[in-house]
This record gives sequence, structure tokens and C-alpha cells, in this order.
Amino acid sequence: MKETVYIFSNGRLKRKDNTLFFETEDGNKKFIPVENTKEIFMFGETDLNSKVLNFLSQNEIVLSYFNYYGYYAGSFYPREHYNSGFMILRQADHYTDETKRQFIAKKFIEGAVKNCLKILKYYERRGKDLTQYINGIEDILSKLEEQESIEKAMAIEGQIKQLYYNAFNCIIDDPEFSFERRTKRPPRDFLNTLISFSNSVIYSYVLSEIYQTHLDPRIGFLHTTNFRRFTLNLDVAEIFKPVIGDRTIFAVLNKKIITENDFEKQLNGILLKDSARKRFLQYMEERLKETIKHSGLNKQVSYRRLMRLELYKLEKHLMEEETYKPFVMDW
Repeated sequence: MKETVYIFSNGRLKRKDNTLFFETEDGNKKFIPVENTKEIFMFGETDLNSKVLNFLSQNEIVLSYFNYYGYYAGSFYPREHYNSGFMILRQADHYTDETKRQFIAKKFIEGAVKNCLKILKYYERRGKDLTQYINGIEDILSKLEEQESIEKAMAIEGQIKQLYYNAFNCIIDDPEFSFERRTKRPPRDFLNTLISFSNSVIYSYVLSEIYQTHLDPRIGFLHTTNFRRFTLNLDVAEIFKPVIGDRTIFAVLNKKIITENDFEKQLNGILLKDSARKRFLQYMEERLKETIKHSGLNKQVSYRRLMRLELYKLEKHLMEEETYKPFVMDW
């Protein structure tokens, strides 16, 4: 399986013949095994030129870069090697037809919420008092189908997320990471900083998986397609943020892998230190490589592979071969 390369240092990404390497500011070189690289995530200040971009395109490597605070800033998305005019037309048809678009959008919300519930019920079985949150979320979710617009459906999702995030205070055994309300730009506390970082990385993972399909990342269904570069990865990521991201957050905090000492308070928000980002990503990588028994395929499948399978299911729905059902954890 191809790997993700994470670059945290400042320096320059260079190409020499058929080799790619990163040179730090003090002259140290780290060669990147291109044949085994799926994507590159850059967190430092990195220089590169068109030779590098051409080489990345030839080798079908997606490059995503993150800003000073560790949040997704953009991607170099190579020329689509699976580009399909037919699929673009199918996506556009399901976007412009309000009924078709609503169906898909609500399915993304449904999958995300049911995965949130699975996580809460998992911790409830382990002694956490989460009944009020579970009941509240189930009650709100029951109203999803009757919503007459995507905006109203997203309002339902917003109510559920508020309850879900409030439940974090019962799951995380550290008062320094208590949750009050969701803040993003910038996050105003340690937990929001970690949630935003986790979400940004998952958006990039999903984008790389979209690149391996016939789907166009610019046409989403839950998130409005406009002049923003990509939206489909934001849609699909909703299903996997609880499964991959939140479970990683609970693990690193409850095991004290990341503590309040791993953050820096600044005027414009709170910064997660590079050393903590590395530890977090290490745990997230382990989560992505974990496997579960896939009932449909009757074999073990990694969580990273599940992202791709989710996209294949969406393709079949768009081609009207099979009605889309979102992935929900079966435990």
C-alpha cells in the first residue's frame, strides 16, 4: 500500500532525474520513494518549482499544504487520469435536480450522525453517562427526512453536532480539554484546535481517494458547489470524521499522548506544536490501517480503504445502478 509523506520542516522540495527529495534549510536531504508515495502533506514553509509539479503529476501524487496553524490551505491536484465526462454529467444532474441532491445530502448527514451515535454508545457501554446525549441526538435525527431543503437539513445537523460535541466532556478525562462551543477560525481552546486539525487532515485524505475514482471533487451535494475549489471531499469526510478523527482525539487525550503543554496560545488563536502534530498523525495513521470485517465483501478492509469504497458506492448511485447507503460502523 502506498504511504502518506508528511513534511514539517521548512525547506525546498526538489526533483533530480526520477527522484524527489526534500532539502531542509540547513542542507539535510530526505529522499521520497515516489513509487510508494500516495500523497504529500506539507506543514512547513516549502519552496518548489514547475519541475516538481510536473513530476508529481506524472506519478499521480496529490500534494496538500497546510497553513501556519496546521489547517488545510489547498492542494495540487494532478491531471485527472480517470477523468470521465459521463461521470461529471451524472454528478451535475444529481446536483441540479433538487430531489436527487437532497437525497444524497441527507444520506451524508445520516451516515455521519449514526457514526456519532455508535461512538457515544460505545463509551456508554464502558460506563460513561451519555444517555441524555444519545436520546437527544436520536430524537433530532428522526426529523431529518421531513426537512424540505438542504439548508434545513444542515440546521438539523448543526443541532446534533452541538449535542455530540457537548458529550466530549464526559468522554475525555481531562478538564483542560472541556468543550463549550465549536470555534473554527481561529479555534479558541485546546479541544477546538485539535478538532480543526483532525478535520483538515481527513479532508485531504478523502481528496486523495477521490483522485483515484471517476468523480470530480468540485461537485459536492451537501456543501454548496460554487467557486470553492473542492466540495465533494468535505461531504464524504463527514462520515469519517467521527470514525477516524474523533476516535483518534479521544485516544491521544485519554492516554495523555497530547496534553495542554502541546499547545501555544497566540493572539490569533491556539497553535498545536509540530511535535504534537506528528504524534497525532502517527495515531491517526494507525487508525487508518486498522481493518474491520466488511459485510458486503466478506473480508477485512482498512478504514482508509473504506473511504474509497464509499466513493465507489456513490458512483454506482449516480449511475443509478445501486441506491447509496452511507457507511456506518458495525460495533
